Amino acid sequence: MNLPLPFRIFNGISVLLFAAFAFFQYNDIDPTVYHRASSLDAALWLGFYALIAILFALSLFQKAAPRWLLLAGALACLVEMGRTGWGLWINLFGEEDFTVVQIKMTAEDPRVELTREFFGALIALVGVGVLWWERRKFAAALPFPPGETPSSPPGIKEESGES
Repeated sequence: MNLPLPFRIFNGISVLLFAAFAFFQYNDIDPTVYHRASSLDAALWLGFYALIAILFALSLFQKAAPRWLLLAGALACLVEMGRTGWGLWINLFGEEDFTVVQIKMTAEDPRVELTREFFGALIALVGVGVLWWERRKFAAALPFPPGETPSSPPGIKEESGES
């Protein structure tokens, strides 16, 4: 995909950002801090953020990420938002004040971590949406080889009517 420089910079920063998100998932296995902490959950989040980083990397080094992979990324985002949405709901409408910057998260109050995870998945979904838009805008804007038009089959040059 022939992205303009600002999009390449944005996508490069996004690769680094989501790779950092994936890297920091190792700390989510402490049961005294996190709600239902498990190595499997941390590995799933690591894989989730790594997938989004890979999608952004593909946009830098390949023609474009396949649609099925973008759909898989969007589906993963929606699944993670569904899994963590109840924590956001409790944080917004529960008896305690809304917070995402609580000093210490506890297993008895998982709403802060779940809210952060929900917003992480939402940010990832926005990222997948940006990649989908880039794919539609810039993959379709590639110039055709000389003499070929969008209506001509690949490799067939159209004859000009001039003699």
